[in-house]
This record gives sequence, C-alpha cells and structure tokens, in this order.
Amino acid sequence: MVKLWRCQICGDPYVGDEPPANCPFCGAHRKYIFEARGLNVDFNVQLNEKDRANSEHTLEVEISNAAFYFCAADKTDDPEGKPLFKALGKVEAEHASIWRKILKLQTLPQKKEECNARNKENLEESHRREARAIDFYRTAATDASNPRVKQIFTALIEVETDHIKLSEERLK
Repeated sequence: MVKLWRCQICGDPYVGDEPPANCPFCGAHRKYIFEARGLNVDFNVQLNEKDRANSEHTLEVEISNAAFYFCAADKTDDPEGKPLFKALGKVEAEHASIWRKILKLQTLPQKKEECNARNKENLEESHRREARAIDFYRTAATDASNPRVKQIFTALIEVETDHIKLSEERLK
C-alpha cells in the first residue's frame, strides 16, 4: 500500500510502499524516515551561542561542498563521475537547506568552488572534504546542547560516512 513518508532530518516527503533505505533528499538513514501522518519535523529550535556558531560553520561547509560537487559533475572526465557528483551535490545542498531552516535564513548564500577535470583528483578531494566534515560534526554533536541539533549532526555524520565509502570504493 502506497504511503506518504517523511524524513525527520530534512522534513521532505516521499511516496512509496516502504520507507526508502535512505532519504532521497538528504541521505538520512531509514531510522529517520517515518509515516508522515502525525510526524512533526521541527526546525524552530533555540540555539545557544555554541550551537549557533556550529550551525553557521556547518552551513558554510555544506554550501562549499555542494558547489564543489556541482563543479566536479560538470568537469569530470569520467561518465560515471558526472551523476555521482551531481547526486552528492544535491544531497549537500539539502544539508545546507536544513541549516538554513535552523538558522532562520531566507536564502542560501551562493559560492563557487574549484574542481578538477580528472575524476581521481575530485574523488580524493571529496574524501578530504567529507572527512573534515565528519570530524567537525562529531565535535559539534558532542557539544550540542539542543537535542534536535545533536540529532541532525548525528544523522549527517552517518550520511557523510556513506559519501566517504563511495569515494573509497571508486579510488580502489
């Protein structure tokens, strides 16, 4: 039976018989996807100074990573790399959108990033970017005083870890 599902992390809906293994928008794992009926996804959270600073930094990281991936999708010399980087760019842009909502911003700042025409170099840069993000998100999750902020950082650690596995598989 077709149902309406909703991701607890990004709030986006999904129609299907079953919840997807990962949110098709933000990449959150299935444990964050619930039947939409009665599910409240709240982005109106109170941020202390530390949570605000970490959220603002994360927004910059996600905007930068999305710009890098969209650049790589346009320039890479590998036909399989194009859709991979495009998909990763969309997920990172969705992550930026989550923090835009948390920070109550009307729009997302735009950013340009450099990338390479060689797929291998883009995969290596992807790996570095994702590893830095994970390290920061672990610290931010530990430091978070707001449970919703902690939940989002925890979910994003899992998603960025998935991204690292993708780059590692392709670098072999």
